[in-house]
Amino acid sequence: MASALFRDLALLIARIGLGVVFVAHGWQKFFDYGVKATQASFADMGVPLPDISAVAAATIELAGGFALIVGVATPIAGILLFLDMLGALILVHADKGVFVANGGYELVVALGVGSLLLAVIGAGRLSIDGLLGRGSGWGKIAA
Repeated sequence: MASALFRDLALLIARIGLGVVFVAHGWQKFFDYGVKATQASFADMGVPLPDISAVAAATIELAGGFALIVGVATPIAGILLFLDMLGALILVHADKGVFVANGGYELVVALGVGSLLLAVIGAGRLSIDGLLGRGSGWGKIAA
């Protein structure tokens, strides 16, 4: 019982932590920088189809971040966020080394693998998915 509660609390904390960071980044792209500036930034970084990819990334980060926070559709949100971070790694950060201060990939890797873990493990019982009986991720579904 105690270990199940600890697991669910740990998943809740992880979901909220990752979700807040993703919401902040999606919000930044849409509202702080603005869509046009984000698209221009994506173009400057050499991201393919910057007009589409900037809106897609901002949408995935904002909606996916909110989904993680409340724990709804967690496997889908986790996979989409993982793929978003994989794209950021490959297209922008991989050649800049590890450290974020140099434009490196440490943040996108941490966010990406955290999202992947939540997709596989699930949101836990302290989530909307959990309340609907879907607290387990794709790892449980595939097993």
